[in-house]
Amino acid sequence: MIYRNSIFIALLVTLISCKSAVIKEELRPKAKNVILLIADGTGLSQVSSAFYFKKTKPNYARFKSIGLIKTSSATEDVTDSAAGATAFSTGEKTYNGAVGVAVDSSHLKTLVEILAPQHVKTGLIATSSIQHATPASFYAHVLHRSQYEDIALDLVTSDVDFLAGGGRQFLTKRKDGKNLLAELKVNGFEVDTTALGSFSEIKKHSKMAYLLAEEHMNAVAKGRGDFLPKATELGIEFLNKDAAKSGFFMMIEGSQVDWGGHSNDADYLISELIDFDDAVGKALDFAEKDGNTLVIVTADHETGGFTLASTPKEKEDGTTYDDYKEITGTFSTKGHSATLIPVFAFGPGSEAFNGIYENTGIFHKIFELTNWKNTK
Repeated sequence: MIYRNSIFIALLVTLISCKSAVIKEELRPKAKNVILLIADGTGLSQVSSAFYFKKTKPNYARFKSIGLIKTSSATEDVTDSAAGATAFSTGEKTYNGAVGVAVDSSHLKTLVEILAPQHVKTGLIATSSIQHATPASFYAHVLHRSQYEDIALDLVTSDVDFLAGGGRQFLTKRKDGKNLLAELKVNGFEVDTTALGSFSEIKKHSKMAYLLAEEHMNAVAKGRGDFLPKATELGIEFLNKDAAKSGFFMMIEGSQVDWGGHSNDADYLISELIDFDDAVGKALDFAEKDGNTLVIVTADHETGGFTLASTPKEKEDGTTYDDYKEITGTFSTKGHSATLIPVFAFGPGSEAFNGIYENTGIFHKIFELTNWKNTK
């Protein structure tokens, strides 16, 4: 009898625990908004540089949920930005160079295309041209990332609500002679090619496009100023202006961290990473006040094999030594590497980003943690 009672009690406890877990899962709050920040080419050493070289505490330090993603593309161990961003935007791996298309070249439905019919506002910001591989992968479908004029055609008819970056030349200086700036306006965009405005100036518009450079934006070190954090703040205000009616998704890319890696220029890389960290701060400030916003910070891949190494120095007798009191950024390649990439998350469901998973998991976790429907 005692044995039977023990079994009954054990079963009862198990059932109650399972029921509690189900109830807890059902009560878990869902995010209303998602802000995805991508520092192109940024691995752990690039992130670490902010902790050594930024004069204020890095915003990366504000995260409690941290995971790692595997970044290989469908056909290569080392991914490029197009395949990496397509994995984020569609939840599927593809070949290097592919923008919004599968390995068999068929179109993959992107986050922007999935969310627009659900009345979710969308925005894209980049310090590159807005037709560059990462932002393009959220609205375009081309066989290769170099098809900038074709990407621009997809941009004009896209459902994106807020744009900020470079890329005017792909809209105006085209082989087909078309003026796509005019077509952007026909399709509902207010277009500004001079400078970021204030929210009060643009809030009356339904769509806003800032195209502030012929090709890419200047580097921070060459006068870009606070474009990225300012555009992040403005984009959030614009997309959230009808908060009672809809949520929003925004992708923000610190494009030029990658370029510092490719050129093996540590100063360039670090200044761009610090600028990106400022944009992360704007997203986190909003998310902390809002309470309904999930912030995800990651990268498509690492570039340069970047390392924060001790500085090599020479003694009077000509022998060399490593000075552990001083750090120098060093590189092992001018290309990409296959290292795992960190993912930082804050907000409703952020703990789901802990662990190690494929880069496609970013896409799927977004739908798991919101009330948005994946209609692929």
